[in-house]
Amino acid sequence: MSTTNAQEKSGRSFPILQGILPLDRSKISIDIVAGITLAALAIPEVMGYTKIAGMPVVTGLYTILIPTALFAIFGSSRHLVVGADSATAAIMAAGLVGLASSGSPEYVAYAGILALLAAALLILARIIQLGFIADFLSRTVLIGFLTGVGIQVAIGQIPGMLGIPGGGTGPVQNVIADLQQIGQTNIYTLAVSIGVLVIIVGSRMINKKIPGPLIAVIGAIIVSYLVNLSSYGVAVLGTVPGGLPSIGLPTGATLNASILQQLLPVAFSIFIVILAQSAATSRAYATRYSETFSENVDLVGLGLANVGAGLSGTFVVNGSPTKTQMVDSAGGRSQLATLTTAVIVLIVLLFLTKPLAYMPEAVLSAVVFLIGYELVDYLGMGKIYAQRKVEFWVALITALVVIFVGVEQGILLAIVLSLLMHTRHGYKPKNSVLSVDDAGERHLVPVSTHAQITPGLMIYRFNHSMYYANAEHFSQEVLDLVNSADPPLTWLCVDVSAMDDIDFSAAATLKETYDLLKEKGVKMVLVGADEHIHRELDLSELTQLFGEDAFYESVDDVETAYQAAADNT
Repeated sequence: MSTTNAQEKSGRSFPILQGILPLDRSKISIDIVAGITLAALAIPEVMGYTKIAGMPVVTGLYTILIPTALFAIFGSSRHLVVGADSATAAIMAAGLVGLASSGSPEYVAYAGILALLAAALLILARIIQLGFIADFLSRTVLIGFLTGVGIQVAIGQIPGMLGIPGGGTGPVQNVIADLQQIGQTNIYTLAVSIGVLVIIVGSRMINKKIPGPLIAVIGAIIVSYLVNLSSYGVAVLGTVPGGLPSIGLPTGATLNASILQQLLPVAFSIFIVILAQSAATSRAYATRYSETFSENVDLVGLGLANVGAGLSGTFVVNGSPTKTQMVDSAGGRSQLATLTTAVIVLIVLLFLTKPLAYMPEAVLSAVVFLIGYELVDYLGMGKIYAQRKVEFWVALITALVVIFVGVEQGILLAIVLSLLMHTRHGYKPKNSVLSVDDAGERHLVPVSTHAQITPGLMIYRFNHSMYYANAEHFSQEVLDLVNSADPPLTWLCVDVSAMDDIDFSAAATLKETYDLLKEKGVKMVLVGADEHIHRELDLSELTQLFGEDAFYESVDDVETAYQAAADNT
């Protein structure tokens, strides 16, 4: 849970180690064990993400070294784990198509530049306090987007799992190419893939805390070394460089105005996904444990994590729901767990990369295939269809665009559709009128009832802020109520208690509606206007037009004034 004042005060008074302090000594050992568990589960996972990103395998380990530690130090969430993520990896890979060959030094340099551009956008968002933008990517389109990414990712791993060349420029073409080449399947590669899937899925069915991916990786490396799987046509990783990553600005990539024009939209798409996914994950766990966190402080942590990624030769990082859940399930309750993970990864990089040379590539393909499968939220799509069919089609369109057009275009469409959905809800609000039942009790009823609270007086409640898109709807609805009123109206009272803003276009429409009602001999009055709405009306010169006697604090006051006016006529 999040209270802005508390967050900002906290961010100013102690801008670092918010995710660690205060440190509960009784839970230090639990956090350390959770960090070791995360390392066991996440190391195979992030190596798998390098296949999605088109990066060298060792760069996956880099994503949970410096970037993870930087967020642990500078972020505010005690739970959010930052590292490689399938969605941002897929966006990056789609955006770098045509700029350089996957895995080449030039490609790695462009990946670093993208991480730095995403970092700049995150820090800029913090400076101008744009953390709220995360709320504008609806859960509906996010489910559709991730489902599309999952299908695309899973399809892309089939050639690696079968040991065939693959090919094609999109999911449909990929499937066609796979079917045409299925006769070339390497039976040993397929056996490795099936073995990995069985171990991972089987371990989860027994106990989700069992590090199935790690067991599969170690087992495959041992079998590959003992049996020499490469001699049977099974592709292996080959030499994986060990040691610490080189620190410095990305070099070896051409950077000019036209390339920047290609990279900036990709960086913006990545920025939006980071913003939405990280904030949603942090908020969920803060709510679960009744803790506070600051979206704006997290923006700094995420920005610095991506600076660390860009300067350490790896690719963009994001708040990861899966890794966060791994730590939570293991009992971790602070960023001490992720710092422990970073130490474990450091040990692996210094001493344990040589065995990775024997790992069959099919292992990573199988791991990534499962990651893609788990991103396909068929339960979420089914729930949306059952509860909100219109929103289901929005989610489905988003997924289809990701699959058949591209990941980058999919996220941009997701943003547009989220905003359109928001506009749609406010464009035609469910307004109401006040009615009195036989027992004298007041109730809000649909506008279609044309109910009057007393003969000649109607209380019309507009259930949204009034702005350019819904102002005409307001005017048409009011005129329809007046024209069809029986008995004819003398007063129309607009209940504005649900409004928190009236823009320029809406103010102009309000004036025109007032003038039209006046011509019809109907007085328009307002009830429930707060201080802010009063200021808006003052600025629009509507207070003077309506007159001070047109504003009332309660419906009772309106009724009393109406009866007094009726008695004087």
